[in-house]
Amino acid sequence: MKEPALHIVMVGHVDHGKSTVIGRLLYDTKALPEGTIDKVKRIAKETGKPFEYAYLLDAFEEEQKQGITIDTTQLQFKTAKREYVIIDAPGHQEFLKNMISGASNAEVAFLIVDAARGVEEQTKRHAYILRLLGIKKIYVLINKMDLVDYQQAKFEAVKQQVADFLATLHLKPAGYLPISAYYGENLLKTSKKLAWYHGKSFIETLDQIETADQPIDKPLRLPIQDVFKFDDRRIIAGRIEAGTLKVGDQITIYPSGRQTEVTAFANWAPKDAKAQASAGQSVGIMLKEEFFNQRGEVITRTDEQANAPIVTNVLQTNLFWMGQAPLVTGKVYKLKIATQQVNVKVLKILKVTDAATLAARKDAEVKLNDVAEVVFQAEQPLVYDFFDQQHVTGRFVVVDGYDVAGGGTITEKYQGEVALKGGDFTDNTHHYQINIFDTYRLTGGGQIETDEYQGQFALNAPLPLADQGYHYPSSFNLILPRQDRVLLVRDGRFKGSVALDDQINWQLPTVNQIGAKINIRRAEDLQAFLAEQETLNDKTKAAFYQKWLDFNAYHQVVIENI
Repeated sequence: MKEPALHIVMVGHVDHGKSTVIGRLLYDTKALPEGTIDKVKRIAKETGKPFEYAYLLDAFEEEQKQGITIDTTQLQFKTAKREYVIIDAPGHQEFLKNMISGASNAEVAFLIVDAARGVEEQTKRHAYILRLLGIKKIYVLINKMDLVDYQQAKFEAVKQQVADFLATLHLKPAGYLPISAYYGENLLKTSKKLAWYHGKSFIETLDQIETADQPIDKPLRLPIQDVFKFDDRRIIAGRIEAGTLKVGDQITIYPSGRQTEVTAFANWAPKDAKAQASAGQSVGIMLKEEFFNQRGEVITRTDEQANAPIVTNVLQTNLFWMGQAPLVTGKVYKLKIATQQVNVKVLKILKVTDAATLAARKDAEVKLNDVAEVVFQAEQPLVYDFFDQQHVTGRFVVVDGYDVAGGGTITEKYQGEVALKGGDFTDNTHHYQINIFDTYRLTGGGQIETDEYQGQFALNAPLPLADQGYHYPSSFNLILPRQDRVLLVRDGRFKGSVALDDQINWQLPTVNQIGAKINIRRAEDLQAFLAEQETLNDKTKAAFYQKWLDFNAYHQVVIENI
């Protein structure tokens, strides 16, 4: 059995021979539709132009448009070892959109550089795209060696020039190959004209590249889609995006980190019964412990915790912006990763790049078709992976109002300092970002604006329980169901955090993370509240809020002089 297909992307300056490399490759591997080469030669002769292998790519794409294949951005060829898919988008913007949306997932990149001209502006731009998308397996094809008489010294000079530039992007190529695409030198087999080169040919290099783990071979990622109740059964439903899961597996659920065991898979009919499932399958599972799970939580296997996802409130992203209104610092958006949906604020815009020219600029906003490195701060913890490790949990979209306005990938962890907004409660182990001290103002224009409180509270720190827009009792419980925690406020001080199922004095008032009072007076009330919250949908939200929440209990809107 052949290995799975390898997806590769080829990038390079417009005149450095990318189309010739692809055209010659399709020709030499006999991947072209029958008659294409004769057709292109005939057209070249009729128009008085010399034959170019680059024309084959145009002809092949024209054939694709006529229905031979569906996807006009993907070209296929094969060797004795496996099939290959070349991702060849018409421009920066389309390529970025395809990668971010998941339409294209390149595992390996080839950066093509002209041996006579070396690194040019578009070479740098394309290298930046590769870094932006987290593609780490990069090879450099130094093309047009025929124009420099196949000289080793010229190859070495250009190789050093490329290496020096890529180092500034923290990229280290897996290899450098001298080729002459037009003459086919070092493409399918090593060339006598490059006798000084002791490496493998292009095709031999391709065939030795190990494919990335398929989704089934990766650590388990099961984002919770919904929770259902049938009789006395609680069924956690979702699609396995990576890995495998079976009855008896010990699992860890993020962001809370709670652990339990899979006891069964739900089925509608006996014939559908199963004891295990893998990536790509939608499942309903039952668990040993009855936690109150929510849509957006991510189930992993406990024995794979060396590859656990990252849980944080601050997220550094590579963003492609498609919104008509610009993205601006301080504005709140909805961010979606798999089944998670969380309000986020734009904390910092680190860098903005024009997607058409890839010219960088310093700007306070991100405009239509810009690429940017943006730091978001979420109102509650997000669970994610780096894009090159797990595509589904490493990719996100941003919603502005009702429109998907942007999308992107996560390729590195934010290392900068964060001026935390709201109240940052720290219990020596975790940070809890709470917005109970925000003040709401009714302005002269009839709009309600929020004055965000900023402060940090360690254990036993006194809390500002009263101000112009709020007044809390001296002792209360603050519940964070998504994190499986209750923060304890006693005698005006932060006394620590405990698990939701710990012994807690529910006779004290209870609030949520924005300061709304929750009508809980005993442990049974908490169970009922969590059970109803677990199965919330658009139709039941209004009744749920009216039954359980009272935002006005401790808050009042400050009315300015109008």
